[in-house]
Amino acid sequence: MTNPATLLQRLSQSFTTKVKSISLDWSVFVLLTAGLTLGVPLKAEADSPETAPPQLKDTLSQIDRFANGKDVEGLLAFYGANFTNSDGLNRELMGQALTQLWQRYPVLNYRTELTDWQQEGNAIVAETVTYITSDQPQDATKTKFESTLRSRQRFENQKIVSSTILAERSQITSGANPPKVTVKLPEQVRIGQRFNFDAIVQEPLGDDLLLGVAIEESVSSKRYTNPTEIELESLAAGGIFKVGRAPLLPEDRWISAILIRGDGMIMITRRLHVVE
Repeated sequence: MTNPATLLQRLSQSFTTKVKSISLDWSVFVLLTAGLTLGVPLKAEADSPETAPPQLKDTLSQIDRFANGKDVEGLLAFYGANFTNSDGLNRELMGQALTQLWQRYPVLNYRTELTDWQQEGNAIVAETVTYITSDQPQDATKTKFESTLRSRQRFENQKIVSSTILAERSQITSGANPPKVTVKLPEQVRIGQRFNFDAIVQEPLGDDLLLGVAIEESVSSKRYTNPTEIELESLAAGGIFKVGRAPLLPEDRWISAILIRGDGMIMITRRLHVVE
């Protein structure tokens, strides 16, 4: 019979390199989704997608087409030279990250849905939902991406000049049998407010040991190029159950969970808005 402590150490060592590698990919992946999402909700007078100008619909279709074709230059042509993002991203950083990500993961699929739009002078402000998935295993580790983002984007002269991310749900799974997890986290809390973050494993683990960690970070452009170092802990079979406290200033936070069993891993990130 294997000593549980020895097995835990072996599992931790075997997954350390993989977790660090995927952590780097995760940083780039979040950057990719942040840059490609098109999107504070629109005002009550926002118009329905059916009435959107043809040029807006065409622009969104072309953005998806260039993203699915992994054409970095073609995609960046839709972004203004001074493009800004609510996370502090710019056009140059996004281009570098896209190149790196698509070289490593060529099988990513993009689909954007327009939910609302409105005219603001010569500009168009569009709220959209973007779905990014990987339907095929990228390599022997069977790594898969899934992300859903709701955002608001401002178009001027058919160029995207700014974007704000409103909601974000992203995950990476790896291995033959990653844990099935349900996440409970509010989308928004007030400054200084306590909140619960639960990542609940849905199936019995049997004799499998469970490793993992919860991570809370400020949303920042530095995070995309400097991934967080991860230290795994032995977890109770039920998953991760944490109580956090919002910062004293309004900002967005990334709340993430990583859970690993003997034959699979899952990394989940949600965006938490902290408001006054």
